[in-house]
Amino acid sequence: MVATSPSERGPFAHELRRWRRLRGWSQLDLALRADTTQRYLSFLEQGRSQPGRAIVVRLAESLRLSLRERNELLVSAGYAPVFDDCGLDAPRLEPVRTALKSVLRGHMPYPALIVGKYGDLIDANAAFDLFTEGCDPELLRPPVNVRRLALHPAGLASRVINLPEWGRHVTEAMRNRARISPDPRDDELIAELEAYLPPTDPGPGYLGFAVPLRLRGEGGELRLITTLTSFATATSVALAELHLEAFLPADELTASYLRERAQLAESAGAGP
Repeated sequence: MVATSPSERGPFAHELRRWRRLRGWSQLDLALRADTTQRYLSFLEQGRSQPGRAIVVRLAESLRLSLRERNELLVSAGYAPVFDDCGLDAPRLEPVRTALKSVLRGHMPYPALIVGKYGDLIDANAAFDLFTEGCDPELLRPPVNVRRLALHPAGLASRVINLPEWGRHVTEAMRNRARISPDPRDDELIAELEAYLPPTDPGPGYLGFAVPLRLRGEGGELRLITTLTSFATATSVALAELHLEAFLPADELTASYLRERAQLAESAGAGP
């Protein structure tokens, strides 16, 4: 049998084959995950069978595609997208935006922020200004990219005591997400950020993802750990691409400093 070219296979066949290979799976691997047969999957990848909408949805889920990528796979097969692709500012998402603001306020006196797909700052609580002190105003012009703000020499990086380790913790997390959902824009940003980082030898004591942020502050060294929350059950593309990044004190000195800092700001009338 003569092999067909991607153009002859059709857009869906080409995309299905591309995603399967990106995952490093055989046809049998994907067939088992999607509860179908290897023979049928082979026909789909050759363009010899037209998939039903249900199997496209099942394959997209099995491939762990994002909601945006699932919509794109459906369109490539000739079906309408199923996930809402309105912007975050859509009226129907007003209750969600209100809830997110409540979450941010509730995390005070510790910093918390909502970050978009490419690291753009969507919203933050009042304690976020802990990270903007002394930063170049150019880095604070909207849209603020929090990854660049964190690792740029004129940004937060100048105050990060363990920049080589913590910086690579940030970029490696970005790389892990980029491996799941490849995007040239992500690759460009990662390359830029890694160029800012000094060389480091992790050594045998390196703890991988367990890297607290050690920050120089007016109250001495502050130690913060990060929690990352995604909206896994969202049916909106815009909401699914957001992350809530909340910072917690890693010791009592940091906790006390942040509490006192918030109290002083509130007394001065700044407020959350």
